[in-house]
Amino acid sequence: MSPRDEIPALRGEDGEGSVQVHQDPGMRIEGAKVFSVYGKGGIGKSTTSSNLSAAFTTMGKRVLQIGCDPKHDSTFTLTGQLQPTVIDILKEVDFHPEELRPEDFVTEGWGGVQCVEAGGPPAGTGCGGYVVGQTVKLLKQHHMLEDTDVVIFDVLGDVVCGGFAAPLQHADRAVIVTANDFDSIYAMNRIIAAVQAKAKNYGVRLAGCVANRSTDTDEVDRYCRTVGFDRVAHMPDIDAVRRSRLKKKTLFEMPDEDDIVAARAEYVRLAKTLWRGTEPLAPEPLPDREIFELLGFD
Repeated sequence: MSPRDEIPALRGEDGEGSVQVHQDPGMRIEGAKVFSVYGKGGIGKSTTSSNLSAAFTTMGKRVLQIGCDPKHDSTFTLTGQLQPTVIDILKEVDFHPEELRPEDFVTEGWGGVQCVEAGGPPAGTGCGGYVVGQTVKLLKQHHMLEDTDVVIFDVLGDVVCGGFAAPLQHADRAVIVTANDFDSIYAMNRIIAAVQAKAKNYGVRLAGCVANRSTDTDEVDRYCRTVGFDRVAHMPDIDAVRRSRLKKKTLFEMPDEDDIVAARAEYVRLAKTLWRGTEPLAPEPLPDREIFELLGFD
C-alpha cells in the first residue's frame, strides 16, 4: 500500500471544492494542550515557537515542538544545530517505523524541550499532511505524547492547502504570527479562513495573533478590530533576536540585557495566556478587495 492509499482524501468536508488529507481519528493527541503556529514566510514563526517552548519550560511544563518545514530549522535554537527529519529517517529504514527508537527522531533541547523535525516531501511531490500524520503516528507508537503537557506545531509559511493545514486537525488553538504591514496581515487573513474551514469539523479555534518584529501595532490592531480578532502579544523588533539566532540560542540563554529580559517576559506572559486558555475566536476574514481598502491605501 502506498502512502497515498494510507491516508484518503476527504472532499468537500472543509468547504466547497476542498480536497483535504484525512488524519486517522486514532492519532488524535490527547492529554496535552496543542498549539499550531502559522504566519507569512520569514515572519519569525520558528523564533516565536522556540522561545514560546522555552517559556513554557520555565513554567515547569513538559514541551514537545514539531517543526513542519522541509528546511527543518524550527528547533535549531533549542538544540544548537539542524536536526534530521522524520521523513528522511523513515526513508533510511525503508519506511519500517518499528525499526526506529525515540532517540532516532527526537532530540532534547534547551530546558528539556523535546524537539522533532517532521520535514516535508521533495519539492513538487507528496503531501505535507502525510508527513505530519506519520510524525504524530511515530510519537504515539513510542508513547512520546503521554508525558507531554504542551505540543507546539511550527508550520511552513502561509501555505493553507489541505496538507499543511493538517496540524490544525490536532490543535486546540492556532496562533498567527504577523508584522505591522500589509503583506503579513494579508497572509493572516488567509490563514484565518483556513482555520475557520477546519473548525467546522475539528476542535481547533483561533487564539489570536502575535505582532512580531514591529515597533507599532496600529495596522494589526485596526485589522483585528475590523474582523473580531485579538492581538495576544507584541514582540518588538530588537537586535537581540537576530543575535540569538546567530548564536543558535533562544532568548532564554542570552545575557540579561534590558531588551532581552523584556522580550522573555512577553514570551512568558504569552505562554501563561495560552496555558490558561483563550476565548475561541471566530473572526470573519475579509474579501481581498476589502482588505486592500482597509490597509492597502493611505
